[in-house]
Amino acid sequence: MTDSDSATYPKLPRNTVQRYGKPRGKYDCKTIHEIVNTTQVLHVSFPTSDPTDPFPAMIPMLGFMASFSSPDAPISEPLDLYLHGYISSRLMRLGKTSPTDEEEGLPLTVAATHLDGLVLALTPNHHSYNYRSAILHGYATPVEDADEKLWAMEKITNGVVDDRWANSRIPPTKTEMTSTQILRVRVVDASAKIRNGGPSDDRADMKNDELRAKTWIGVVPTWTAYGTPIESPENKVKKVPEHIAKFVKRENEVGEKTAVSAVKGE
Repeated sequence: MTDSDSATYPKLPRNTVQRYGKPRGKYDCKTIHEIVNTTQVLHVSFPTSDPTDPFPAMIPMLGFMASFSSPDAPISEPLDLYLHGYISSRLMRLGKTSPTDEEEGLPLTVAATHLDGLVLALTPNHHSYNYRSAILHGYATPVEDADEKLWAMEKITNGVVDDRWANSRIPPTKTEMTSTQILRVRVVDASAKIRNGGPSDDRADMKNDELRAKTWIGVVPTWTAYGTPIESPENKVKKVPEHIAKFVKRENEVGEKTAVSAVKGE
């Protein structure tokens, strides 16, 4: 499926990517959702309950985009973002007692970023990164339905390592269900910003043979590398399970391929 086949988020002043020259903004669901669902840690910003504090709070969280009402919905369609946390955390307490309209929920800004390369140019001013990033705005409400909560917990767990839910002790105990809170974020707008390719130097510098003869330019491909699993001292399983080994192998291959492709502008 191409980006043109994907649903898109509305383009508003707060989510429009401002960039002169090469366009880097994308607003299609497929691009944005893929970035979010392949980012291990999301950063979530939200207003505090203290009117004297001018600064919004921000915390790292686990999350996953999906649709409980339409489980087979493709990633190119509008989806909800589910966030996982402990019931006692500040965000979860605010989400449960949001001061905003109950139909809207707690306003959140969520960021997800992949670093794909270090772009090294002739001058410091033109150094950059290859990256894929997404920013989402939405309203969070707590998931109260037990079936939806369990479904979301499974999705988020499998987002850490494929098939991990089925390969662990399930279902969660009553205490675990009670102490865990899931927030459902209804996304109202979002955008992605992507940079790929090599360095872009000034024409004058490119004509400077002395400078080019002594300054290496290019891209250092960058990706998250998963190492060889190290067993816990309490581990009783002799061999690393296939679902973990396959996940590590695939993610390392995909990460390297994506970073190298970004250098070529693909």
